[in-house]
Amino acid sequence: MPPMINVEVQRHGNENIGGLMRRYTRRMQSSGIVRHVRGMRYFKRKSSAASTKKDALTRIERTAKYTRLYKEGREMPTKRRR
Repeated sequence: MPPMINVEVQRHGNENIGGLMRRYTRRMQSSGIVRHVRGMRYFKRKSSAASTKKDALTRIERTAKYTRLYKEGREMPTKRRR
């Protein structure tokens, strides 16, 4: 994450709030904060090697269980509904 950038605007004389907000918005966009925040919106951290391995082992175990039940001719467990 880039260093914090404080964006500040001062109200000029009898400037209305709409003009002040426009200047603030322009200053925010030119500083690059808006682009950075929108870019980070859907960022997802990479999972650690340990959790990836654990998930893989769980998948392998579940697949083995299903194939064993299928070969024995038993009823396959259904997904639980939330």
